[in-house]
Amino acid sequence: MTFADEVKNAVTTRAALLVIGVLALQLLFIASYVGALHRPDPTDVPFGVVAPQQVSGQLVAQLDDLPGGPLDPRAVSGEAEARRQIQNRDIDGALIVSPTGATDTVLVASGGGTVLATSLTTIIKEAEGPRQRTVRTVDVAPASPDDFDGLSSFYLVVGWCVGGYLCASILAISAGAKPANRQRAVIRTAVMALYSIAGGIGGAVIIGPVLGALPGSVWALAGLGALVVFAVGMITLALEALTGIVGIGLAVLLIVIAGNPSAGGAFPLPMLPDFWRAIGPALPPGAGTWVARSIAYFKGNAVTGPLLVLSAWAVAGTVLTLLLSMRRWGPEEAGRRTAPGEAAASPGSGSHLG
Repeated sequence: MTFADEVKNAVTTRAALLVIGVLALQLLFIASYVGALHRPDPTDVPFGVVAPQQVSGQLVAQLDDLPGGPLDPRAVSGEAEARRQIQNRDIDGALIVSPTGATDTVLVASGGGTVLATSLTTIIKEAEGPRQRTVRTVDVAPASPDDFDGLSSFYLVVGWCVGGYLCASILAISAGAKPANRQRAVIRTAVMALYSIAGGIGGAVIIGPVLGALPGSVWALAGLGALVVFAVGMITLALEALTGIVGIGLAVLLIVIAGNPSAGGAFPLPMLPDFWRAIGPALPPGAGTWVARSIAYFKGNAVTGPLLVLSAWAVAGTVLTLLLSMRRWGPEEAGRRTAPGEAAASPGSGSHLG
């Protein structure tokens, strides 16, 4: 047998295609993470300006015209209103101009991202310098001292996402990647639900009472975790039901490659390039990170939209999984989706005993 024949026997067409697919995922991983995170520049950050009426419009225009467009400034009626909008996550910071002295105040919220809060302070100090004014910083929603750079919320959600697609992958491949019938799909969905509850509670307890990394309601975080795990797990099961083992790669593409760098974790959304900023809120990691930070630092405000996003993924994954389980597979298609080891051990394969 020639070397070429040995290669053909050792590497099937399907295996070659899967290896090519893994290579594509690897390159997309590099492109996505480096593309999103290599140059975090604030752009169009929602920012309030509280100033005397005679200078308010001019100051808003000056901040709007800063090189690179880091701010999206808008006039706010007063400091109390600015604080309220920051707590509601309508704006990320505000400048309070003193009508009598030469010291102004910049309000920030490091709980929404320490890097963004620091960047806003730097931007305002540089903008105020030519006006011969000094700036003091007030953090109205400070990150926990045990939450370095405000990253704990992101890592918590990443852990929940990893658990979701790994559990779904195990549930599928443990049966040899067979197409799920209706009964098997219901069982997998029930197991995924129980696993999600356990994962949500476990993550919330670890991040809160055990490590003290995040403040906020443990049960609210546990509920969020259960929803994140279930949403990711069910969409993974749906992709596996649709494409077989390739569905695991598609889940990695969706959650890890597209979702994690666009989640606003390492750098908040206003510091990401336009593409990642646009897709982040629509994917489970981004929606989950936003809600976790809101629970921890913003009194649970501004969570309706992200929770609807997570719920939509959960419902879509569940419905697709159950609908695809009703599809009738022909012998050829069922055989293609069955793991090689199971095919070798199945009745009629010549490997049974006796």
